[in-house]
Amino acid sequence: MSAQDTVLVVGAGPAGLSAAATIASMGKKAVIVEKEDILGGAPIISGYAKLVPSGEWAKDAIGRMVSRVEGDGNISIHKSAKVTQVAGEAGNFTATLSNGDKVEAGAIILGTGFTHFDSINKPEWGFGTYEDVLTTTQMEQMVAAGQIRCPSDGRVPERVAILLCVGSRDRQIGREWCSKICCTVSTNLAMEIKEISPSTDVFIYYMDIRTFGLYEDKFYWKSQEEFKTKFVKARIAEVTKSPDGRLLVKGEDTLVKRPIVIPMDIVVHAIGMDPNALNPEIARTFGIGLEKHGFIDRA
Repeated sequence: MSAQDTVLVVGAGPAGLSAAATIASMGKKAVIVEKEDILGGAPIISGYAKLVPSGEWAKDAIGRMVSRVEGDGNISIHKSAKVTQVAGEAGNFTATLSNGDKVEAGAIILGTGFTHFDSINKPEWGFGTYEDVLTTTQMEQMVAAGQIRCPSDGRVPERVAILLCVGSRDRQIGREWCSKICCTVSTNLAMEIKEISPSTDVFIYYMDIRTFGLYEDKFYWKSQEEFKTKFVKARIAEVTKSPDGRLLVKGEDTLVKRPIVIPMDIVVHAIGMDPNALNPEIARTFGIGLEKHGFIDRA
């Protein structure tokens, strides 16, 4: 095929895989370049459990997308590779890869994903200090393994707290944006915890709840009414440890305007999305702009 009938797809997460499959279905050629040695992006690399809103296991849903592109003759794949240089213009690009190959393409799609917020940047909430303070990604891995246990001693937790907006909507640490998916993921995670460990009470501490679109009933109400998740509108100040070894979630219940100190066995940070850590490099390579927070700017 000619360069004009070829599309270079950078990134092999869900967006890149979907783009490549669509291009191939149109009779065009797609060339995937992925910096990791496996395809699938964050859901596979980070070991997600069930995806929202479908409820399908990530390994199955993303695995099916990977199999589709790997089995399509119109799609070629470069793993463990990056685009190091781009020349030409729309309709006639030449991209040089880190493995020495060159790709001629008429168009380029950047499906470069995101970086999980590093909870070490919220030290007052206990991550990196206490073993039983986890991120949603780590709890997803626990759900995928089929066991809910306190990392510190292996006991089944009586109480799990999920703290929303960790690394989102927080001007103090320069994260002013809403990451959009965290509320929905967290309400789903609360239900998954209860399915595996029915004796565990799950609490969600929130500033606001944004189970966007049509997910209000499927996740927000269902997690409360069927799975008895407790929602607490609060501002969390810190997570410390009590003398008996349990975690203490301290803050203010903003509905009744009173301080709270609640003992928990596990505290989960609902981490948001940071810009891809490689975005500055990507911007230089492809000659594109970044908006003020570091996400790729719109054309």
